[in-house]
Amino acid sequence: MRVSIQDLKKMKRRGERIAMLTCYDYPTARMFDEAGIPLLLVGDSLGNVILGYETTIPVTLEDIIHHCRAVIRGTTRALVVADLPFLTYQISENQALGNAARLIQEGGAQAVKLEGGAELAATVERIVGAGIPVMGHLGLTPQSFNQMGGFHVQARTTRTIQRIVNDALALEAAGAFSVVLECIPAPVAKLISQSLSIPTIGIGAGPDCDGQVQVIGDLLHLGDGELPRHARPYAEIGALVRNAAIRYAADVTEGAFPGEAESFALPKQVDLADIEIDAAGARVPKRSAID
Repeated sequence: MRVSIQDLKKMKRRGERIAMLTCYDYPTARMFDEAGIPLLLVGDSLGNVILGYETTIPVTLEDIIHHCRAVIRGTTRALVVADLPFLTYQISENQALGNAARLIQEGGAQAVKLEGGAELAATVERIVGAGIPVMGHLGLTPQSFNQMGGFHVQARTTRTIQRIVNDALALEAAGAFSVVLECIPAPVAKLISQSLSIPTIGIGAGPDCDGQVQVIGDLLHLGDGELPRHARPYAEIGALVRNAAIRYAADVTEGAFPGEAESFALPKQVDLADIEIDAAGARVPKRSAID
């Protein structure tokens, strides 16, 4: 049985930390599910991690649906949340509800996530009212990259702290079952977490959130260069893959791959001496071999 939003709320009440990871494909989903990760996010971060975009903005609803289906096929226990991409929920409540329904019906997700605060409370209430669980997202909201002028820590003044607290309370009142807090000072995240009855999931928001989420590219250090400050690599898979590719190419170049172990032999009764090449260049069996 899959983890439910009620299970997550119970985990908060019991003081149990919630582990969440982004996931975009079947084999990774299967491994994460077997590892017991209770919450998986098919995030629009797939634009950066998988599709090679500089931001999440080009990611489409069809992209999310496609990857969500793969993740669903790889899981039996994890609750799968799917991102509503840029401009798929901001135009109207009807638009938001219709696209959220597609993520549930076509993508197979159990919940959706959207970025924004009090200004989207009515939209959240509309989606939740239709029976679709909604996760909020506050702080650094990647879909607002152009407006923010880059990726910067948020909620660092009295005014902006008050705003994010009000936004979190508004999302809870609208029916959101959880809120992601991204790149805000740890004391602010602690205040919000203590003020809400629903779980907070932090990313760059300190240790006092009810759960934490990491992007798989950071968790496994798939890319080059330094990771964001809030990330911690738990494996160096990028280096392993590059080294494997280098060794493979060298073996192919030197004739060391494939070897006998990776090759197939003919049955003993078959003799290539019985094969002749016709004028067209095709190999055909001799009459004696046919007989």
